[in-house]
Amino acid sequence: MFARLVYESFRRQRRPKLLAGVAITLGVGVATAMIAVATDIGDKISRELRTYGANILVTPQDDTLDLQIGGVDLKPPSDGAYLDEADLPKIKGMFWRNNIVGFAPMLTVPVSLVGGDVTLLGTYFSRRLTFGKQDFTTGVRNTHPWWKVQGAWPNDESTEILLGERLAGKLGQSAGDQVEIAGHSHRVTGILSTGGAEDDQIVAPLTVAQRILGKPGVVRRVYVSAVTKPEDAFARRDPKTLSGAMYDRWYCSPYAQSIAFQLQEAIPHSHAEQIRQVAQNEGTVLSRIKGLMFLLTIAALLASALAVSAAMATTIFERRTEVGLMKALGAGITTVAALFLAESSLLALGGGILGFVGGSLLARMVGRSIFGSTIAIEPVLFPVILGIAMVVTFAGSALAIRRAVRFDPVYALRGDA
Repeated sequence: MFARLVYESFRRQRRPKLLAGVAITLGVGVATAMIAVATDIGDKISRELRTYGANILVTPQDDTLDLQIGGVDLKPPSDGAYLDEADLPKIKGMFWRNNIVGFAPMLTVPVSLVGGDVTLLGTYFSRRLTFGKQDFTTGVRNTHPWWKVQGAWPNDESTEILLGERLAGKLGQSAGDQVEIAGHSHRVTGILSTGGAEDDQIVAPLTVAQRILGKPGVVRRVYVSAVTKPEDAFARRDPKTLSGAMYDRWYCSPYAQSIAFQLQEAIPHSHAEQIRQVAQNEGTVLSRIKGLMFLLTIAALLASALAVSAAMATTIFERRTEVGLMKALGAGITTVAALFLAESSLLALGGGILGFVGGSLLARMVGRSIFGSTIAIEPVLFPVILGIAMVVTFAGSALAIRRAVRFDPVYALRGDA
């Protein structure tokens, strides 16, 4: 008999039940999409934010040593400390190697041109390297994506160069011209625009800078672009104070600090630290995006609960005579409440399943359109979504059900309730 009452309720009140079901489906669908995107968004947004450039800087360890006597800094201003270029491929052997988007070594040397002294910057443009059996390509085209070249990029194995935009204007040079540097002629393949100091410099393959300096195989600093996890209190812990499981957790988390620590292990006699401004901006952007998704989820679920509440209120008002008759025949508060709760549960179950399917499709569309990849939908999310659907439906139905169980059968049968 109970099942028949539930069935008849859906059969006779199709419109309000349909409206309630649609509201649940839409609210749960948005919640599914937002939760799925939020749980899979960290790495994707971090990779998108790599357009900010490198977020870790590696320098020689000697550069971090203070040499002061009586408050006077006796550290020589010359570039006396260097890293070994041969050690750089070891970066691909560290624990978080797959999080390294790219790295670019830098070496600056002063050179003389007709117009005066300028700085020549040696680096990798798109250098192909090997570590073990792994081949990979790295350079400023990975770590400095905002660098724009009018013309062509030089080949890393050549002696071709780029001229900074402002320097090229002073010299009256353009792509295809020849420039003599340290007794050798170099072809200008393009004009570089960065909006920074490089606009007044010559940018050449690293080997050119090493030859002019007379120190083959050395680099001054290395910019590393890594996909990292936003910094929290645990990330700022000193690894020297951690032990056992706590150290393993810190070491195996993709914090900028832990990746910098592993870079120091991979590159001998080096010091690595995160570029704070970049790392903090990434964490702020990621937190704000996740906060926005949370607000959208709450708003969608609240709107769904209000719609369910309105639909249930209409349903119970139309069925006041039925409720009065049930109570007049001896049905208790529990029976009446169980009837409406059963209807709400069926609505929540149906709306939850449809919402999960629709939300999964929406999450995949968001992933493809924004990140160019698929958002992974974790199976554990399904019971969570069903639970959310139940909570939203019961929350929206609670006031209407409370009113129904308090109907006085005398007034309800007369239609005065």
